[in-house]
Amino acid sequence: MGDNKKTLPRPQGRKRIVATKRAPKRQAARKRPLKIWAFLSLLKAKPARKKKVVRKKAHKSKPSQASIRKVGFMRRMLRAVMRFFWVIFSRCFIAGSLVCALVIAYLYSTLPEYEALFDGRAHGSVTMLDRDGQAYAWRGEQFGGYITTDTVSDYLKHAIVATEDKRFYKHLGVSPRGIASAIRINMREGRGPLSGHGGSTLTQQTAKLLCLGVPYDPQSWKNQAAYESDCRRGTLARKLKEMFYAVAMELRYSKDEILSIYMNRAYLGAGANGFEAAAQRYFGRSSAEVNIAQSAMLAGLLTAPSRYAPTNNLKRSQERAGVVLLLLNQQGYISDQERADAKAHPATLSEAAKKVAGGYFADWVMGAAPDFLTRETTEDVIIKTTFDPKIQTAAEEAMTWVFDNKVREGSKAQAAIVVMSADGAVRAMVGGRALKVSGEFNRAVQAKRQPGSAFKPFVFATALEMGSQYNSVIVDEPITLQIAGSKNWSPQNYDRKFHGPVTLTEALQSSYNIPAVKLMQQTGVENSRTVAQMFGIESDLAQGPALALGVSETTLLELTGAYAGILNGGTSVTPYGLTSLRLQGDTEPLMGQEGGLGERVITPNSARQLIYMMHQVVERGTGQRAKVPHLELAGKSGTTQAARDAWFVGFSADYVIGVWMGYDDNRSLKGVTGGGLPAEIWQRTMAQIHKDLPNRPLPMIRPDAYPQVPREPEPNAQSSDPLEGAFQNIFDKIFGR
Repeated sequence: MGDNKKTLPRPQGRKRIVATKRAPKRQAARKRPLKIWAFLSLLKAKPARKKKVVRKKAHKSKPSQASIRKVGFMRRMLRAVMRFFWVIFSRCFIAGSLVCALVIAYLYSTLPEYEALFDGRAHGSVTMLDRDGQAYAWRGEQFGGYITTDTVSDYLKHAIVATEDKRFYKHLGVSPRGIASAIRINMREGRGPLSGHGGSTLTQQTAKLLCLGVPYDPQSWKNQAAYESDCRRGTLARKLKEMFYAVAMELRYSKDEILSIYMNRAYLGAGANGFEAAAQRYFGRSSAEVNIAQSAMLAGLLTAPSRYAPTNNLKRSQERAGVVLLLLNQQGYISDQERADAKAHPATLSEAAKKVAGGYFADWVMGAAPDFLTRETTEDVIIKTTFDPKIQTAAEEAMTWVFDNKVREGSKAQAAIVVMSADGAVRAMVGGRALKVSGEFNRAVQAKRQPGSAFKPFVFATALEMGSQYNSVIVDEPITLQIAGSKNWSPQNYDRKFHGPVTLTEALQSSYNIPAVKLMQQTGVENSRTVAQMFGIESDLAQGPALALGVSETTLLELTGAYAGILNGGTSVTPYGLTSLRLQGDTEPLMGQEGGLGERVITPNSARQLIYMMHQVVERGTGQRAKVPHLELAGKSGTTQAARDAWFVGFSADYVIGVWMGYDDNRSLKGVTGGGLPAEIWQRTMAQIHKDLPNRPLPMIRPDAYPQVPREPEPNAQSSDPLEGAFQNIFDKIFGR
C-alpha cells in the first residue's frame, strides 16, 4: 500500500512549483602544508595596487528655467541675424553677378574683329630715306605693319609672355594670384595697395592699350597726350572696368589673337608702335627675323620704353635684356646654352639706328613739305631725300674736332654747316653742336645773321655782269659817302690800310672793303640787291652802300644756295631735300622734285671769272686755311663787326659748303675770323668728302698770269691790326669766351 502512492492531479492553469537550485557552500579549505614552490611564488608576487580614491565631484545644480530661456533666445537671435545677412549677401551676390555678366556681355558686344584693333594711332608716321634709299630718320608714330603670333619669331612671342605674364595661357583675363602678389609688394614697399605694381595680366594690359574701347576724339581731348594720359589712369573704378573688359576679350578672342593685338599696339620707344616697327627701327629687320638676344631686348622695353630704348642707352637696354633671358630660361623656353650664347652676344643697333644722324636735316624736310603729309599726316608716309650719311658724318666730325681741339673748354659758341650739290640738293646739315637731336633750334635754317664779307661775291658778280673784268683796276683809297638822314660814312679796310690801284681779283681775295663799296656805287645798289635776291638770298636786304659789307641778315642755307648758283655757271638754285613722297605700300609718288635749278642770273663767262677770283681767295687770300692739297677750291670768308659772326662759304667742282660760327646771344667771338676756325671746319669737311672722289677742276677761267697792278710799297701807310688771316693761329690760341 505504501508503494502504491497516488499522484494527485495538477490543477489546470497553474504552474509547477520548483525550488531554486542553490550553489553548495564552499567547504573550508583544508589546511595543507606550505610547499617550497608556493612559498617562492608568494615572494615573487607583485604587491597589489592601491585603488585610486576617486572623489566624487560636487553635484552641479541644475540651471534655472530663466537661464535656459535666455540662452535659447540668444541662439534664436543669432540664427536670425545670420539668416538675414546670408539672405542679403546671397541676393547681392546674385544681383552683382548678374550686373557683372551684363557688363561683360555689353563689352563683348562692342568688340570688333581682332584685326581691326591692330593700329589705333591717331596720326601716321614719316620714314625718311637717304639718297641711296636707306632709312635714316623717323618722325611721328611709326608702325611697321600688321603682325600676328604666326608671323613673328617664336623667340619674340615667348619673350613677351615670359616677361609680362607667364600664366597668360592659363587664366581668364584676370589673375587673383597676381593681384594679391602686387598688393603685397606695394604694401611692403610703402605704397598704397593700388600704387605701383598693378598685377595686371597681359590681357588687362591689352585692354589698357585699347583705352578700354574708348577711341580718340580730337573734339573731346586737348591733344593725344591728354587722351593717352587718361587711358593710363589707375583708379579703382577704372581697374574694375579694365578687369571686365579683359574678361570680355578673353571670351571674344583667342589667346593668340589677344597677344597679336598687344604686339601691334605696344609702344616700344623712339616713336615705334608695335614690335614690327621696333624691330625695323632698332635692328633694321622684321619681327620674324629677330634672334634670341634681339627678342629679349625688345621684350625688355615693355617695362619702360623710353628709359630702356637702345637708342637712348644701349648698355642699359642690354642689361635689361639679360633679365628677360633669365626669365626665358627659368620658364623653359630656352636652354642654358642658348641663354649663355645670347648673353655673350647681346643685341646691337643697326648702322642707321646707331648713327642717329641727320636730325636737323630731317626736321628741315618735315617743315618744307606740306603739313598734311608730314606733321599732321594720318597716313604712313615714305619720303626719299637728298641726304648723304657719309657727308653728314664728315661734317659732324669736322666740327667736333675743331671744337675739341681749337676752342676753349666750356665755350658756349655754336656752329652750323650746310653741304649741297651745285643744283641745290642738300646733302648734309648741322644746325648746332648738339648732334643727336630732334626738334632743336636749327641755326643753319632758322638763325638770321649778318654775312659780312661773305656777301661781296654778289657785288663783284654784278660788276662783272655789267662789263668789268677779273683784271679790271679799282683804286683802294679813302672815301666818304653822304648817307641821307644819317652822318657821313667813311668805310675802312680790315687792316686799316689803303692799297691804291688793285685788280678786282686782288680786292676780292684780300677782302678789301673800300673797293667793294666803290663797285656797288658804280653799278648801283639796287642792281647788287637784285643779283643777290635772284641768287636766292630772300632776306630783306639793306638799301644803302653798307650792303656791300654784308650788313643785311641771311641764313646759312640761303647763302650756301646762292654760292651754288655761282658754281653751276650763274643759274639760281632753290635748296631742296625732298625728291619724292609716297604713301607706304604705294609705288607712285604723290609729289617729287628732280632738281632746284631756277633762272639764269649772270652769264657763264661772268660766273667763270668770279669762280677764278674766289679760287684766289683760297690760294692767296683770306681763305688759305681752307686749302686741300691737290684739290681746286674757291670760297670767301666773312667776319661781321665786332666779330659777332664768322663765315666761310665755298665750293669744289662737286660740292658747296657753308660754315657759320658765333654765339646765340650775339656776343663777340674773340680772336676768330671767317678765315680762321670756320675755314678749318670747312677744310676738314671738304677733305673728308673728297677722300674717295676724283679731283675735278673748277669751271673757271685760266689766265696766263695772275692779274696784279705793279706798285711800290707805301712806307707811310699806318697799320693798327694785321691782315685778316695773317696771324690767325695766334688768335686761335687765345680764343676766349
